[in-house]
Amino acid sequence: MTIVSADKIRASVGVSHSLGRFAPPAAAIAITVALWWLATSVLSGPESLLRQTAPQRVIPALAGLIERGVLLSDLGVSLWRLVIGLAVAAVIGIPLGLLIGLSGVAERAGGPIIAIVRMISPLSWTPIALALFGIGNQPVIFLIAVAAVWPVLLNTAAGVRAVDPGLLNVARSFHATRPELLSAVILPAIRTDVQTGIRLALGVAWIVLVPAEMLGVRSGLGYQILNARDQLAYDQVVAVIVVIGLLGYALDTVARRLLNPARRT
Repeated sequence: MTIVSADKIRASVGVSHSLGRFAPPAAAIAITVALWWLATSVLSGPESLLRQTAPQRVIPALAGLIERGVLLSDLGVSLWRLVIGLAVAAVIGIPLGLLIGLSGVAERAGGPIIAIVRMISPLSWTPIALALFGIGNQPVIFLIAVAAVWPVLLNTAAGVRAVDPGLLNVARSFHATRPELLSAVILPAIRTDVQTGIRLALGVAWIVLVPAEMLGVRSGLGYQILNARDQLAYDQVVAVIVVIGLLGYALDTVARRLLNPARRT
């Protein structure tokens, strides 16, 4: 009679759990790559530009960009612009969200303006950004901030309005001042809402970043796409697009874990 130890059972269960967790996404990725190869290498014509975008062409192109040192430097510049733009959006959005959430007058006065302005595409501000800041990093950061400020502002305001009135009444019963109410009750209560707003802002900012970097700047992932297109190197175009998607997924995963450590999935 064979006796199986508890450690072996736990190890077996752990392996099964890991396989069950990672098998579905791995299968989905494999199917996606297979469909990509089928569309670009089998179904496309011999003279089609789609053949340049096949996975067997894109992977060497990606390796070539990394070896030349082009991709990593552009990636670093793009991340720097993203962080600065998000910081500007947070500095503007959190105080305005607090004001709108705490003041009924401010909410009624600013509500229509916010509803109108936030529905304008951030890229519509491109001529204004170029007129104000010229060519360089500033217009890119401006467009990122314009796109990212609304999720931060709206989630902050919603969090303030959702604060339990009982907590405020208890604080007032102890004669808490307005600054004390803000620092000891409201800000801790809305932390999750602000974190959610920042995470949503990150996704919006990442989407806006690439087209914003096509405004005459000489660096960044958006510029690298235009540069590769001008050289008719569509394998490099798709390689940069793949990097943008993978890095965006990585940024969202990191933000989810840092801003919501209680939830690891």
